[in-house]
Amino acid sequence: MRVEDVCERLWPGVEARVVPLGGGLTNHNFKVTVDAEAFVVRVAGEDTDLLGIDRRAEHGAALVAAEVGVGPEVVAFVDGCLVTRFVEGSPMAADELASAGSIARVAATLRALHDGPPVPGSFDSFRVVEAYRDTVLARGGGVPDAYEHAKATADRLEAALGPREERPCHNDLLSANFIGDGERLWIVDWEYAGMGDPFFDLANFAVNNGLDEDGDRALLGAYCRDDDRARAHLVAMRFMSDFREAMWGAVQAAVSALDVDFAAYADEHFARLGATAESPRFREALDRLDRIG
Repeated sequence: MRVEDVCERLWPGVEARVVPLGGGLTNHNFKVTVDAEAFVVRVAGEDTDLLGIDRRAEHGAALVAAEVGVGPEVVAFVDGCLVTRFVEGSPMAADELASAGSIARVAATLRALHDGPPVPGSFDSFRVVEAYRDTVLARGGGVPDAYEHAKATADRLEAALGPREERPCHNDLLSANFIGDGERLWIVDWEYAGMGDPFFDLANFAVNNGLDEDGDRALLGAYCRDDDRARAHLVAMRFMSDFREAMWGAVQAAVSALDVDFAAYADEHFARLGATAESPRFREALDRLDRIG
């Protein structure tokens, strides 16, 4: 569906000013101004279901996010296209999000989400990487050589972590998905949201925004508790965040028509998760999880 079709459905006969918004590889986002009101119309890209995206689940998650005050108001859902209220603000830079003040605000924002009502769908990083592998093979692509070694590490992590509580999670906490309006943080782009491990959200934020070990501890302290079990859980999920991202790149390399080197993107994240797995901090965390579960 085109953005013009969405506008005609929602505001028939009314002049709408449409301006493309930058960012995003799997969708086309537009700012639409009707009279004095501004909205964001999100037109889904092709074959995004191959990335595990369910547009109805995205809509449901966006509704919950708005309900708990961390996401923009949802205005409509038209044939898979999500329409939300435009937030007057700017995307946050990673170094800004990694500052002490922002870490505390992010922790509070994520806590509000994780303590909120359930969202549709589920997100388990251990199953996601397997599903992405199957998609790559089904589409005639090649699974990266680094997959099997990473999967063996992931299997050990999953066994060591044991059962994990599921909460509403965003699961794609890039800096571009945070909007600051001078007073509060908003989180946008709920297409990977689902019920999952809140420590994946924490780790995904930490990895994507360059938090060091001190930053991780500050995040945990502001979110819940900074103890041995929580730190080990966060380190484990940092590995899984990069594993998911690497396999997302592998799927895109197999299916996307975009002029983007997704194979290099996958290699970059496999290299980073490999470095994580070799670090003393990761080995200590894994040993601790093996001992205390």
